[in-house]
Amino acid sequence: MSNPESFIDEVTEEVRRERLFGYFRRYGWIALVAVIALVGGAAYIEWQKSQDAAESQAFGDAILTALEAPDAAARRAAVAAIPAEGARAALRDLMVASDPAADRAASLRALEGVAANATLDPAFRDLAVLRRVILAGAEMPVADRRAALDGIAAPGRPYRTLALEQMAYLDVEAGKTAEAIATLRSLVQDQEATQGLRRRAEQMITALGGDTQAG
Repeated sequence: MSNPESFIDEVTEEVRRERLFGYFRRYGWIALVAVIALVGGAAYIEWQKSQDAAESQAFGDAILTALEAPDAAARRAAVAAIPAEGARAALRDLMVASDPAADRAASLRALEGVAANATLDPAFRDLAVLRRVILAGAEMPVADRRAALDGIAAPGRPYRTLALEQMAYLDVEAGKTAEAIATLRSLVQDQEATQGLRRRAEQMITALGGDTQAG
């Protein structure tokens, strides 16, 4: 005689198998759609990376071609005419402002545009602010220059030490020698300051009649 328990197990297993196949027939399309979405998403990401690389290369080639122009005015015009968006546009505008002797007004406009673009990385905006303050010089009131530098001199900002250096120069311009020396002395000890900046700070302290060491 056959084993009743074995028979029941076989029937139970067959029912489970049929139920599983039924689930596949009913819901298998969901898994198929998920697989297609994953594969399609990965393919799109790779395509986007390829497009970005191609656009970056084209932008770089355009910059190099523009820099081959025969004179400063032609180079500026060629760079300014390069179509770009986002970070590439910021780089283009910063390059337009890299030779202010050719067109100072155009350089200031380019820097103002980069500084005002809230969608850009802070590194681009802060650099534009710093360059604009330096380029504007005495044409911009001391209070306005200080206000602009205050925003990029906070801890963690990419050009903090350079902004502090410029603020020390503003103190010198305003006749606040002691404040300028204090700021420059702090830069001499600042681990984030470059060697070149530290040397400039020491030289300026000496020129102002101060001591590089706090005392």
